[in-house]
Amino acid sequence: MLVVPPGSGIVHQVNLEYLARVVFNNGEILYPDSVVGTDSHTTMIDGLGVAGWGVGGIEAEAAMLGQPMSMVLPGVVGFKLSGKLRNGVTATDLVLTVTQMLRKHGVVGKFVEFFMVHCIFAIENFYIVCEVEFKCVVGNSYYVLNCAALGEGMAQLPLADRATIANMSPEYGATMGFFPVDHVTLQYLKLTGRSDEKVAMIESYLRANKMFVDHSQDQVERVYSSYLELNLEEVEPCISGPKRPHDRVPLKDMKADWHSCLDGKLGFKGFAIPKESQKKIVDFTFKNDPAQLRHGDVVIAAITSCTNTSNPSVMLGAALVAKKACELGLEVKPWIKTSLAPGSGVVTKYLEKSGLQKYLNQLGFHIVGYGCTTCIGNSGDIEESVASAISQHDIVAAAVLSGNRNFEGRVHPYTRANYLASPPLVVAYALAGTVDIDFDKEPIGTSKDGKKVYFKDIWPTNEEIADVVQTSVLPDMFKATYESITTGNPMWTQLPVSPSTLYTWDPLSTYIHEPPYFKNITMSPPGPHPVKEAYCLLSFGDSITTDHISPAGSIHKDSPAAAYLMERGVERKDFNSYGSRRGNDEIMARGTFANIRLVNKLLKGEVGPKTVHIPSGEKLSVFDAAMKYKSDGHDTIILAGAEYGSGSSRDWAAKGPMLLGVKAVIAKSFERIHRSNLVGMGIIPLCFKSGEDADSLGLTGEERFTIHLPTNAGDIKPGQDVAVTTDNGKAFTCTVRFDTEVELAYYNHGGILPFVIRNLIGSTQ
Repeated sequence: MLVVPPGSGIVHQVNLEYLARVVFNNGEILYPDSVVGTDSHTTMIDGLGVAGWGVGGIEAEAAMLGQPMSMVLPGVVGFKLSGKLRNGVTATDLVLTVTQMLRKHGVVGKFVEFFMVHCIFAIENFYIVCEVEFKCVVGNSYYVLNCAALGEGMAQLPLADRATIANMSPEYGATMGFFPVDHVTLQYLKLTGRSDEKVAMIESYLRANKMFVDHSQDQVERVYSSYLELNLEEVEPCISGPKRPHDRVPLKDMKADWHSCLDGKLGFKGFAIPKESQKKIVDFTFKNDPAQLRHGDVVIAAITSCTNTSNPSVMLGAALVAKKACELGLEVKPWIKTSLAPGSGVVTKYLEKSGLQKYLNQLGFHIVGYGCTTCIGNSGDIEESVASAISQHDIVAAAVLSGNRNFEGRVHPYTRANYLASPPLVVAYALAGTVDIDFDKEPIGTSKDGKKVYFKDIWPTNEEIADVVQTSVLPDMFKATYESITTGNPMWTQLPVSPSTLYTWDPLSTYIHEPPYFKNITMSPPGPHPVKEAYCLLSFGDSITTDHISPAGSIHKDSPAAAYLMERGVERKDFNSYGSRRGNDEIMARGTFANIRLVNKLLKGEVGPKTVHIPSGEKLSVFDAAMKYKSDGHDTIILAGAEYGSGSSRDWAAKGPMLLGVKAVIAKSFERIHRSNLVGMGIIPLCFKSGEDADSLGLTGEERFTIHLPTNAGDIKPGQDVAVTTDNGKAFTCTVRFDTEVELAYYNHGGILPFVIRNLIGSTQ
């Protein structure tokens, strides 16, 4: 077993650069590499031709204990790539475009394979695979063929760009976005320090098994479930936001889109700011100096996330933007929180080799560590004076980050507008200080000699970026970084380790607490739990993410989790984040549905982590309401719209609701991993029939619900229809989203973990 110590980087980037084998050799047999990981962005490795996807922690724990993984055979969507990216367009622009296209197409639970079609010309019996210009003589005829097949589409797309696209598979909803192995893959393996012998073995094995794509040869026609096509020349500079990754905005339209968001009703593309308030200016004092804030002002600018920091072109592109800006005398406003968090130490090496890191430092983009930071809500606090100006005057402040997710409340509690952008654009927006800008027409600043500086003055050409990549990104850097990867630092190597095979629970720990999953477990499975006259704990619209359900960021001072910590003597400065306290079920249960941007229809327009306790009419925190239902012996359910559970593969988004007493979720649709996690925790996932939802059925959420699921486990079938009735006479039919017989077995046992434990105990008796 190889253990990579904390602080070494982001697992997906380390996997791409070092761990992945592509083809395994166990000494007797060769076989393709594959991986499942407990983070949804495990899919990044699909860019290297390794089949991989994310699963919930519950499912992974079961797999580690010998339980096989089951899945319904997925449809495969073919995505044809042609052409070339234009000058000034980045891999981030490409992936945001792909994300929008695939989310619109609908690929939840499906595989996506990227491919290109070759232009094969037949002249009598003479076949030509077109390159940029291919000349030949056949008989008395002279042919000049102009075609860029080998220099276009997937064939010319760098591996790092492919990994960026594969990384965001969860954002477009696919199980994976796969790029088969070709010559580009082999070049990358060599660049990252894999030996020539290993690369030769990989190529030989894949060619022998017809799994290698040779772009110089005609390919067997692929048959897909459905097709999409994108000419890369059509991709334009863009960002995505302000609240969802697939809400792409062309850069040229950003200013108009921003004002539309200020005007729009509260929702994914709206903040409902009154016209008379949209231009207000808030004066405040920052470190004894006067300062101002407006709607759209940037307060966080972060180069972060393996999605982009694994890509030398965009990282060095950002550094070149910084260099040009510094040479012109531009500065970033001091109250903007800037940071640079690479996914591996290799990034530091090539930034230093290029001589460009000093310019990023000059603008405030210092390296803060190697790991997930702002992209998961770990940006740290912003200055108190800035936070006060935002909260007291209801300013819609912005964060611009090179991450993969910008769901409400995820990035930072004080940034209501969060935009995903390429690293170079992160630097540009930090310099501009606002997202309310037209880069084509408005200056981003003033040079040291008093001249207006425009976006075009600091943006590098593709040739400039390619030159610095060529001279700065070297194989030795990867070897030097990873040859000591397992050593770690003293904080890791000197950790005291108990020789016992059993963990000793510390009752005083607020980080690790014995969970209740196996308390009072019996060898006989409990069977289906009847859901009768259940109350609705929460009623949602579309796109409720796992960040809404179980936030990973900071613990709000007025939350139930904060109260729990303070009762145990933990000071506010030591609250840390929900993500850091996932080993404590008491905190995580209190943090379930604690997202400050939660929109619960039962609150009739109010935003926040509260709900209505239906019997009493009291407005309570979600945790307190759930505990009140449990103490009174009442089951609860959740009503939701489409894409329920999208985002991270966060198993606490299922564990938390289970601990709150939720027995079922009725939604228009579920994201793949979250549906599986719900089943794994014994919660019934139900889908409304096509064309129906809570609104169309006239459900207010104030009803009591009975789900007429058979009480005998043997009578339940995958995908069967069940009736749901309410106490006011409304009735409707839902589809049970147990997709396999194995999932039915999990449900019969009360979840996947009790199922595995019973099997393990049974096998030893």
